[in-house]
Amino acid sequence: MESYTYCLYWILSILAILSVFVPVIKNTFWIFRIFDYPRFQKFVILIILAFLWNFAVENPTIYDKILLITEVVVALYLFYIIIPYTKFGKTMIDKTEPNPGEELLDILVCNVYQHNRNYQKLVELIKEKDPAILFFLETDEEWKKALETVTKDYQYKIEVPLANTYGLLFYSHFPVKNYEVNYLIDDDIPSIVADVEYNNNVVRLFGIHPTPPVPQENPESTERDAEILMVGEKAEEYGKPAIVFGDLNDVAWSQTTKLFLKSSGMLDPRRGRGMFNTFHAKYWFLRWPLDHFFVSPHFRLVDMKVLKTVDSDHFPIWISLVIRNEDTEDQLDISHDEEQEVAEKIEEGIEKGDAN
Repeated sequence: MESYTYCLYWILSILAILSVFVPVIKNTFWIFRIFDYPRFQKFVILIILAFLWNFAVENPTIYDKILLITEVVVALYLFYIIIPYTKFGKTMIDKTEPNPGEELLDILVCNVYQHNRNYQKLVELIKEKDPAILFFLETDEEWKKALETVTKDYQYKIEVPLANTYGLLFYSHFPVKNYEVNYLIDDDIPSIVADVEYNNNVVRLFGIHPTPPVPQENPESTERDAEILMVGEKAEEYGKPAIVFGDLNDVAWSQTTKLFLKSSGMLDPRRGRGMFNTFHAKYWFLRWPLDHFFVSPHFRLVDMKVLKTVDSDHFPIWISLVIRNEDTEDQLDISHDEEQEVAEKIEEGIEKGDAN
């Protein structure tokens, strides 16, 4: 029995260690990219394995000791990756209190899960929060009709209901000066750009929902990466107050998200505040941040929260912002090689997609 426990411990340890280094491989195939997601879970598993070492190994050899050291070192590496998304990390944008009587730019984003038909929970949440802007994903015609009891109060609407799980619904109390519905990579996956008038400023909003790198959706992350980076370039070119939000089907610490932040000049309000995990709502141990807000340096954070479940596989996420002076201190620098990598990833995605 002891030999079985010892062998099992070694097998689990090797698998856990290997799983940490799989995402380092720059391959877009889904089997490599899905290991980007559970960084915190792998950290916890490695800590548990290091603790169990004393119980699983009776008479440690030099190889057993090396295994333990490797587990600890790899766990520290994971801790280094995830610490920016905890309260021990450095914040990217400052938090502030709104001025008396100042309107807030608050946005509610929710991937409703198209096959979820418990519409009332989301209706009640909208009534409770009454955000200035709503953005809903995986919305078909039935979702559009079910939400009309609350969305009728929003004067400005962009509605693209689809039956393919990539429908989008956007609603705003603030005036929408102009907007576009774009199909950047695939001709059946829309995204939106809307110029919203807020506090004597025009804020450009980018709402996206690229495909995830999973076998049943897309076996590679090429199109997802390209769409995220394309939107980042468009936000950087705009050069004025801008926000990118939606279900990006990517985590905050991935290489693609880092390239996005560097190339776009956007800031991540998660940093220094927490992970704000939005997926998977039904499995507490398998949760990571898939739904995001990225903001230009013109904004300050008032509040940000993951909200209660609406019976989707995603939790809704909500942010409240105000505009202040532009502060570029926390923008990430991009190297020439990284600029080339961004351009190559966008080109590969466009070539692989069918929208152009």
